[in-house]
Amino acid sequence: MRRTAAFGVAVAAAALSLVVGALPASAAGGGVTHVIPAPPLPYHVAAPYVDVTAVGDLATVARDSGSKYLSLAFLQTEAPGSCTPYWAGDTTKPMSADVYGSQISRIRQRGGDVIPSFGGYAADTTNTELSDSCDDVDKIAAALENIFTTYKVKRIDFDIEADSVLNTAGVDRRNAAIAEVQAWGRATHTPVSFSYTLPSATFGLVDSGMAVLASAAAHGAEIASVNIMTFDYWDGRHHDMLADAENAATDLTAQLKATILPNATQRELFAHVGIIQMNGIDDFGPTETYTVDQAKALVDWASRKGLAFMGFWALQRDHGTCPGRAGGWNCSGIDQADWAFTHAYTPFTARR
Repeated sequence: MRRTAAFGVAVAAAALSLVVGALPASAAGGGVTHVIPAPPLPYHVAAPYVDVTAVGDLATVARDSGSKYLSLAFLQTEAPGSCTPYWAGDTTKPMSADVYGSQISRIRQRGGDVIPSFGGYAADTTNTELSDSCDDVDKIAAALENIFTTYKVKRIDFDIEADSVLNTAGVDRRNAAIAEVQAWGRATHTPVSFSYTLPSATFGLVDSGMAVLASAAAHGAEIASVNIMTFDYWDGRHHDMLADAENAATDLTAQLKATILPNATQRELFAHVGIIQMNGIDDFGPTETYTVDQAKALVDWASRKGLAFMGFWALQRDHGTCPGRAGGWNCSGIDQADWAFTHAYTPFTARR
């Protein structure tokens, strides 16, 4: 999933009317030393992605949109070779309770939570995704453990696409680090879980995605949810974004059984599947348009099948201010009410 250079806190806050305004400084982001712990994630959760550089305040956008759960995009290193991740690769935004800690606490006070995500298109194409950048598995694991202890989260997501999904050394390091963190979690009684967000065809994962799961199985890395990005197919065809997503998710269950969950029932397989769409017109263009009505139908289907996760890229796009625009950074490109996709997705969590 993409982050463009146009994303900036001040510009995005103005565009989305999410200026923090009269909130005290501590509530707006800094000055905290403790983050409120979160309860366990719902077994079935809707958590749209939000670019942390594109909104003024995470708790405010969660409140205004009605989405209790957010996937936070993205963590990456500042340069290739580094083993230290920062929010959006910005060295002024380290993994610290003083950075987003109070906003996360306010989200939890309203009954929600966040899922930090590593990678994304920008990191995955610049060798700044953590496991691509860092060649030391122990340091990768330490960085992941720091996320769990600093922000008291229950899950970390890896958005692995483009160059990263083909980087076999990075894939193996990531899965070895996941296994190491899982062992640490058991030893320290710290709840940890991980999800993968991977590119998808209409038939589920392609070979590179299957290789990620094969590596996970080889390293003993347990993956709670495999979330497929059912958009940006780039095949020049007109797509029914609802039918293609349902077909891809169904085909993914067979792929999970062949790799990481050989003994699971069909219902159990669906319980490890997630779907991520791009709301409105995606990067490819109008032939890949996901509508609000399709979102409602997909959420209903996913609820009946018992999927683990539903999300979309991205929350800051959940506005209808740019009809006809493909891949807009702050609008969906279709005629819609504000937060229409978010409202379509929230019942998925309520049906847990």
